[in-house]
Amino acid sequence: MELRPLGKTGLTVTRIGLGLAALGRPGYMTLGHANDLGHRYEPAAMQAHAHTVLDAAYAAGIRYFDVARSYGEGERFLASWLAARDLAPGRVTVGSKWGYTYTAGWQVEAEKHEIKEHSLAVLRRQIGESRGILGSHLALYHIHSATLDSGVLDNAEVLHELARLRSQGLCIGLSTTGLRQGDTLRRAMEIVLDGLPLFNCVQATWNVLEPSAAPALAEARAAGLGVIVKEALANGRLTPRNPDPAFAAKRRVLDETAERLRTTLDALSLAAVLAQPWADVVLSGAATVEQARSNVAALDVRWDDRAAADLASLVQEPEEYWKARAGLRWN
Repeated sequence: MELRPLGKTGLTVTRIGLGLAALGRPGYMTLGHANDLGHRYEPAAMQAHAHTVLDAAYAAGIRYFDVARSYGEGERFLASWLAARDLAPGRVTVGSKWGYTYTAGWQVEAEKHEIKEHSLAVLRRQIGESRGILGSHLALYHIHSATLDSGVLDNAEVLHELARLRSQGLCIGLSTTGLRQGDTLRRAMEIVLDGLPLFNCVQATWNVLEPSAAPALAEARAAGLGVIVKEALANGRLTPRNPDPAFAAKRRVLDETAERLRTTLDALSLAAVLAQPWADVVLSGAATVEQARSNVAALDVRWDDRAAADLASLVQEPEEYWKARAGLRWN
């Protein structure tokens, strides 16, 4: 798999990365998640399962891995795999995120799965936790789901602490979510501390249903930020697992395009991201070996203008997209 620079971060990544949101905790909002885990939620069983998927991803060439403090034991599962496979820092690139605290108590269903707080105290606690687990493997640290409403981009104490971490050699980024991803990213790009832009990477949602962040992502890439794309499969809605009758017409477009290009729905949707000139990495959210292998096949899809035009018909209004996402059931 091709290695490339991640913007001007100085880090090297592969076009496809693996995110551990669905591997690090019993409950997640991806369609069919419970079946992917075989309804086995014992920590030891989940760690073994995560290691198996990580092995498949590594064998397929993936060298970028994404976790977060709120992904249950995701950081620990990744760290134990890196140690077990004797992968020294630099052999892979690891990014994590701070700002959410996992609160589900290792349950599939919980009143609150995670609590968001972008305070200085949480940043200091969680960077200590992430470094304690991942050690020198940790290369990139994102604000998790930064929004204008959260106020994190106006919190001088947090911003100066992030600048201090940057001065220690850690790359600093933000992940975005919701209706105003573009506005949030543009605000982040304005922040300069100690004569340098604070952020040198962004992780954003972009897929064929919700491409509204594209102009801001193109601006970020032109400014030298690394661009990582998450939720390319829309939490399973862009796979055969989506049973919604209201999605049937869009599903036919996906099926016909996938058949013409001789690929699968997941690989097609990931290939749509890879075709964007501003995208450095697209994250696979694979929770099984089969999904990891199928996702990597996106690299072989012969994307063309007809596919781009046909899938443009799938675009939803952002309000509709994010309302549907908020209604997904944790399973």
